[in-house]
Amino acid sequence: MTKVYGIGMDQEITPLMVRDALIECFFQAHCADTGMDQTEGDTNRQYCGEIIKKSFNDIGGDFNNPTKEDVLKVMGKLKEFSAGFRDPSIIEKHSKEIMKLVEKMK
Repeated sequence: MTKVYGIGMDQEITPLMVRDALIECFFQAHCADTGMDQTEGDTNRQYCGEIIKKSFNDIGGDFNNPTKEDVLKVMGKLKEFSAGFRDPSIIEKHSKEIMKLVEKMK
């Protein structure tokens, strides 16, 4: 079974699942760009989660009850945020992976 950020592509995908995948995605992109080992990352995973929460707040979305529209807006905000310091190829790779989940979202 194919998984994207821990979510099986053969299951029903909800906005909450994609929100959690965004946190994992952002964390993995951060690790890839900084060379940090993912096993070292509890503090960095929490930091990434806070960035996602702030992004939901910034777009007027509900982190705890996101909609598909909220997720898409947050993705755009995260792309903008990351553009200043993250390798564009990493941004594009992770964005494409999350879009697979968004496309299957109910």
